[in-house]
Amino acid sequence: AEYDQMQGIAWRWQSIDGAMMKAPLAQESVGPNPTDRGKKGSKRHLLVDGRGVPLSLVVSGANVHDCKRLDEVLAAIVVDRQSPPHRRSKHLCADAGYRGAEHLRTITAYGYIPHVVDRRKEADIKRRDPARKARRWVVEVCHSWFNRFRKLLVRYEKLDRSFLALNHLAVAIIAFRKVPLSVNIIYG
Repeated sequence: AEYDQMQGIAWRWQSIDGAMMKAPLAQESVGPNPTDRGKKGSKRHLLVDGRGVPLSLVVSGANVHDCKRLDEVLAAIVVDRQSPPHRRSKHLCADAGYRGAEHLRTITAYGYIPHVVDRRKEADIKRRDPARKARRWVVEVCHSWFNRFRKLLVRYEKLDRSFLALNHLAVAIIAFRKVPLSVNIIYG
């Protein structure tokens, strides 16, 4: 909430995606990782604003498809939107995993305009129209910011609450780093 007051959350364009990680010792929210020969893994589902600041975070087993947690991720936004939602439309950028009538209905039920595009098509559109801004990459960048915290790269926590607490600490640090230096009282 303080980040929203200082910097302002970029509500207009948001992105959603999930990323898998190894979880050799985890006991909760774990499943066989399809990209790691069936070894134990977890998946972090993120919803980020236009600047890459996480708004929602959900953890599941690595074998759970992204679209299965769509409703849970959209419902878990921790900051209430200050401005009236009817003034400006909200757009949600997602990858092809969220394609399908049921998932598009879920996205529109939360007040978003869905933008579900394949990576190849997105690259073709960007090549044809250089003025068009790519918007889905911010969630990928946010996942890389999470991976820079060594404690989160491989999940060694057995319980969900411990792992979620570390992820929420990382969210706070990421949001803190996005505040400009002129506003940031520690560095300013």
